[in-house]
Amino acid sequence: MTDAQGNVEGTPLIRPSTTDHPLYDAVVDACRTVFDPEIPVNIYDLGLVYTIDLNDDGDARIIMTLTAPGCPVAGEMPGWVQDAVGAMPGIRSVDVDLTWEPQWGMEMMSDEARLELGFM
Repeated sequence: MTDAQGNVEGTPLIRPSTTDHPLYDAVVDACRTVFDPEIPVNIYDLGLVYTIDLNDDGDARIIMTLTAPGCPVAGEMPGWVQDAVGAMPGIRSVDVDLTWEPQWGMEMMSDEARLELGFM
């Protein structure tokens, strides 16, 4: 059975990251250097980075969202992520895709982000 977007029922909305790749932790750290200018927490801990997909050639594909479609930095933030990750040794190329599915919610934040913002 498929939904209106053509997804098979039971298929996760967020594609899994390649967490077993040797550069995965370094890419996460690079994403943590990018901040939403309106929120004093990095985009990774905010839960805005949905998927980090890495291959053996050093190509990175990052699927991310923003807190809202009308975010004032919507046109700039993917470039900030591309610059942060692309500067890493071992990374050949970076492709950053914005998605609005699933919609971001505060439940996607890490405990550290919730604590920083006073939600815990």
